[in-house]
Amino acid sequence: MSRMDLGLVDRITAGTIGEPGQRTFFLQARSGGELVTIVVEKQQVQLLSASILELLADLELETGVGPSDDELRLEEPIDPMFRAGKLSIGYDDGRELFVLEIEEFIPEVEGEEALTAPEGEPDNVQLAATREQMFALSRYAAAVVERGRPTCQFCGNPIDTGGHACPAMNGHSKRN
Repeated sequence: MSRMDLGLVDRITAGTIGEPGQRTFFLQARSGGELVTIVVEKQQVQLLSASILELLADLELETGVGPSDDELRLEEPIDPMFRAGKLSIGYDDGRELFVLEIEEFIPEVEGEEALTAPEGEPDNVQLAATREQMFALSRYAAAVVERGRPTCQFCGNPIDTGGHACPAMNGHSKRN
């Protein structure tokens, strides 16, 4: 296991590459000359965005505007360290900073493959960010998710450009 502590980051953002339905989501942070990019799932981005707002509300924290959307675009090179398995977010009252920990996804291995699977702990990245940075991340991440495929009003699954066989509608799509 390698553990990386970026400390207080200069910037943090989320973004995608690809067309809706084929997008790959990334979480990216810069601390000085260190740029860290991690592959995340769309649902992880949604949950992180909501969790930030929930923490701000629960702790009754005020925040300024933070970086603009133009400042939150992904930086090149996009060279992911790993795929995220678990994201943990909290607030450090003493430092008045959000703390985000990202743990590498390690797939479950069963049967004969388990005998040859690499042993060890998942990689881990920890960082700290200001309220303004995290509020801007929350706002921007929610917008990034929304730019994807629309969701079905009945089942919540994404609707492809070629249509949607909705399980809630017994495999039928809504006709206008």
